[in-house]
Amino acid sequence: MTQLHSATTHAPTPPSDPQASGLDADLVAVDAALAVFFAERSAAAGDFGHAYRRLWESARDAAEGGKRLRPRFLLSAFHGLGAPDDRREDAIRTAVAFELLHTAFLLHDDLIDGDTVRRGRPNVAGEFSADALFRGADAPLATVWGESAALLAGDLLLHAASDQLARLDAPAGVRSRLLDALDRAVFVTAAGELADVGLATGMTARGIPDVLAMTEHKTAAYSVSGPLTAGALLAGASDGLLDVLAHYGRLVGAAFQLGDDLLGVFGRPAVTGKSIVSDLREGKETSLIAFARGTAVWPELAVALGRRDLDAVAAVRFASLLQECGARGFVERLLAENVDAAIAAVGSPAVPAALASELTAVARSCVGRIV
Repeated sequence: MTQLHSATTHAPTPPSDPQASGLDADLVAVDAALAVFFAERSAAAGDFGHAYRRLWESARDAAEGGKRLRPRFLLSAFHGLGAPDDRREDAIRTAVAFELLHTAFLLHDDLIDGDTVRRGRPNVAGEFSADALFRGADAPLATVWGESAALLAGDLLLHAASDQLARLDAPAGVRSRLLDALDRAVFVTAAGELADVGLATGMTARGIPDVLAMTEHKTAAYSVSGPLTAGALLAGASDGLLDVLAHYGRLVGAAFQLGDDLLGVFGRPAVTGKSIVSDLREGKETSLIAFARGTAVWPELAVALGRRDLDAVAAVRFASLLQECGARGFVERLLAENVDAAIAAVGSPAVPAALASELTAVARSCVGRIV
């Protein structure tokens, strides 16, 4: 199921904080802290055997290669709100927590989808499965080994994310609110993931409101709203400002996913890096499909959706039908409305002008990548 992957070339443009040098230095510090975390865990895991050490090394590999979108959001809010320098280490550690959370979700998401490759290389499940096959295991046994490793790795990183926040030097009240924010992000994202599977399997309702709610819950909570509000909390933001940033995050997260739905059918793969057949072959219940279900072209679309042998020619025909029935226009309007609402939200007097400008640019990038 689709996540807001920080490694994709079509992710929303991350904020480039007004205090650019401070942000850049802190992002380097986040990478360094992640490296130390995985090195320490891998070394300790060696006491429990080679396989467990390799599990941690594979989890480390899964965390590499991204654009650190979530740390960028968090640190942009932290710096943009003029946070005191003595909270910097807490901000870096909180950014590490959200990156560990992201990696955990990717591992579990691949497990749910049965994927063994991520970012062009074997993921944890793929690596462990391949190793088992190399050592002579049959395919079913290799799959069990790989999936077990991926499940455990994701579980370990979920716990590690909470542990990072529990060990902050921040005041107890701030630390408690950060843990609440992380808990909320996990809770809401899991609801979105379950809804995504339910939509794909037909186990839940497939109306447009259901698809849009899934989109918001699965993407926005931990990718945008959570990091932004965490950075703002560390900067001492008021509850009113936290509400504004959370609202903005929900709108931008949803806008990104609506844009991703469009790119998955109407995009140019050479530009976006995203296939125009994979979503259709998977039978994804996107906003486009939800709209098309109630139109006259649905019978023809229904025959093609989910076919593993769907080729590029059939995908182009599919796209033309989605345009003809009004699905593309509907989703483009929804995306534009979300972007406009997000920009209006950060126009609040409570948001410092420099931060509002950065967040406005991020929102507009959600539209720019599909035109």
